[in-house]
Amino acid sequence: MTDTDAADTAGQPNGAEAFVPGVRILAQFIRDLSFENPRAPDALRAAGPQPQIDLGVEMNARGREDGLFEVDLKLSARAAREDGPVFHVELVYGGVFQINGVAPDDLEPVLLVECPRFLFPFARRVIADVTSDGGFPPFLLDPIDFAGVYATRKAQAQGAELSEGPVVGNA
Repeated sequence: MTDTDAADTAGQPNGAEAFVPGVRILAQFIRDLSFENPRAPDALRAAGPQPQIDLGVEMNARGREDGLFEVDLKLSARAAREDGPVFHVELVYGGVFQINGVAPDDLEPVLLVECPRFLFPFARRVIADVTSDGGFPPFLLDPIDFAGVYATRKAQAQGAELSEGPVVGNA
């Protein structure tokens, strides 16, 4: 052990490492996956215009009794042409996270912005694989601005609270 090693742990109980804020992914999993190809095999023909894609994104998080957090990233994509639906894929991709050194006021943005950023590349691959297995070219989702989605949803929730006004009870 060198003098610098001893100095690094000096003043910390039992030589513990410095407490550094961080996010660790302990597990990742597919919670739910659905792929519908209602007009197969006719929809598999490459002829015709590109389908219109409607994309949905949701993020949910919850604490667990063991101090860890579960975060779900729900992605849905519905492709349709003028003559009807092409495919519909819905994925709920989850992760178990350990979060250290984050202030309680900062926990929600970490859970609903940073954790989905970690999960997104894996969820993107699942959607690409399932659409490819369904007979289509792989559907590659564009990167998602989770901070923007979070800010929009937060503003909508605050707007809804303000529009409802105060609740006055009857005596």
